[in-house]
Amino acid sequence: MTKPSEYHSQGYTCAESLIKSYNEEHNTDIPISIGSGMGVGMTVGSICGAVNAAVVIIGYLKGRDNHLDQNEARQYSKALMKSVRDKYNTEICANLKKNRVSCDEIINFTYDSLNEILRNEN
Repeated sequence: MTKPSEYHSQGYTCAESLIKSYNEEHNTDIPISIGSGMGVGMTVGSICGAVNAAVVIIGYLKGRDNHLDQNEARQYSKALMKSVRDKYNTEICANLKKNRVSCDEIINFTYDSLNEILRNEN
């Protein structure tokens, strides 16, 4: 499996990289293009694209198609956000960069957290 940071170094956005690695490791077919507009914090330094892509993956796997169904994706998204905040105290791209967190670091951390959260599902 190729680490998402390696795809990032090839020119994929942080979000595309996360989705591409997830597809490769888990044999899913989430469109990589979903992450194309998420890089550099939605291009304005907002929520980190890697974090956003992880939430998209959660929605793809755990989301609902009917408003009457229980929304399981929310608990997984909350766990992911908690993991990122516990480690970095922010999920905002501009703040991560200000705190000298490299893109490779946040991409790989988010990917590992995503896998751990999904692996530990109840």
